[in-house]
Parts: sequence; structure tokens; C-alpha cells
Amino acid sequence: MTDNPAASDLPSSSLNRRIVTTRPHTARIWNYWLGGGDYYEVDRVAGDEIRRLLPTISDYARADREFLGRAVRHLTAEVGIRQFLDIGTGLPTAENTHEVAQRIAPDARIVYVDNDPLVLAHARALLTSTPEGRTDHVDEDLRNVDSILEQSARTLDFSRPVALLLLGVVIFIGDDEDPYGIVRRLVDGLPPGSHLVLSHTITAPGLTEVDAAVAWWNAHGTPRITQRTPEAVARFFDGLDLLDPGVVSCSRWRPETGGGSPAGVTAEVAMYCGVGGKR
Repeated sequence: MTDNPAASDLPSSSLNRRIVTTRPHTARIWNYWLGGGDYYEVDRVAGDEIRRLLPTISDYARADREFLGRAVRHLTAEVGIRQFLDIGTGLPTAENTHEVAQRIAPDARIVYVDNDPLVLAHARALLTSTPEGRTDHVDEDLRNVDSILEQSARTLDFSRPVALLLLGVVIFIGDDEDPYGIVRRLVDGLPPGSHLVLSHTITAPGLTEVDAAVAWWNAHGTPRITQRTPEAVARFFDGLDLLDPGVVSCSRWRPETGGGSPAGVTAEVAMYCGVGGKR
């Protein structure tokens, strides 16, 4: 693993106590697939094994990241949103939420939420704001909705629209934990004009490689993944006005608006996404 530039932001005893290096972790593996350097050997081994089962997994990671960029650009430039609540941040890479938003609107405000100490340490060191805007970082679990909203109110004005980003994080909420209720409570805490941006790994007939990779991960990694059908993913947007083209593969959500590099992912991936507005 590369040196952690923000390790000093947390007490070493706390950091060491909470970071488990003997089991692979999804945030670090995602960083590895995206070409980053913030992972341990156990993560690289797990990432390579998943890639053996699902050779296109790096495309999934890239397609999800490119969708984030397109959605944030649209909401900032076309809808006029200036506040973003990004839950399940993951380790910083290129084109993070605040970079995309503040390039268009330097006064944009972003709150990053994660419960991984390594993610938070990097976020505090690297995810810094423009002088006109602001970023904040909240150490919290997605399940603790009231705490997330309360802490985010230090930075965000909940009388004005907010974009709620849940990219690849609801997959870690099991069906017995009321995932739809969690998302609904978060959306209910936002004012009219707010938008939900969500992506989710799917399962469907013919996706045997995806199912095999998820099964391997659930046997060896943490946290466990719950796959859902495209129809089940669409349920997260119930009561919202879905933007065209609806709930689709991340590579199919408005690709004409650009995703960064000309070599963006164009193939269909089993990571579905959508953007819905609250009236």
C-alpha cells in the first residue's frame, strides 16, 4: 500500500484498531480496480481473483465513476444544484464529486460520508474545497440516517435542494435491514428540488459471471453484497421523477454528455443507475 498522507489526522491507535488488513475490503479493492495505489496485498489478491471470475470488473468500476461525473455535471450545470451529500464516498480517485461540481460552480458545498477510517483519513487530506465553496466529512454508517442528516446540516442548508449520491453503497444493506426505508428516510429529509443519484450491482438471467464474483466476495470479503434485479433497483426511485433514460446500465446513462476521457466505458455493465428528482 502507498503511504497514507492523512494518517496523522487520526490517532494511530484508533486508525490501527479500526483498519482490518487481514481481510479484503471493498473500498480498497475498488481503488485497485480504478488504478489507485491505496490497497493492501490482501486486497490485490482478492481483486485479481474477482477479475478472474469476472474479467470486465474494471469496466464496472470505471462505468460507475463515469456515471458519477455525468450526473454531477448535469445536476450542477443544468439543474442548478449547489449542494451534494455523497454517502459511501470510497477512497479518493480522479474526478471526485467536489471536483466535478466546483469546476462548474466554485461555491458548491459537498459533504462526504463514510464509516471506513482509511477513507476518512484520505478524504480529510485530499478532498479539499475551493475557497468559495466547502467540503466536510462525516464518519457515519448509511443505516444511521438521523445522524447523517444532523451532522451534514453543519455544511448543507436543507432549505435548499441537495443531490443525494448513493453510488455502489446500498448493495451493502441486506434485504432484512429495510434498504428502501433507509433511502426513503434520507430523501424525506431533503427539500423539494433535491435529487437522488443511485447505482447498484444487479442480478439477472445470464449474469453467471457476476453472480459467481459476488458469491466469492461474500465468502471471503467484507461487507457482504446484496444483488438486486433491475426492477428492484428501480424501486429506490418510487415517488420521484426519474430523469431520462430511467434506470439503466451505468454506461448507458446519457453517455453523449461525456464521462471524462474519450475512452469511456461503452459496453453494457451489470451496474445499474438512475437519477430522480423530488417534487
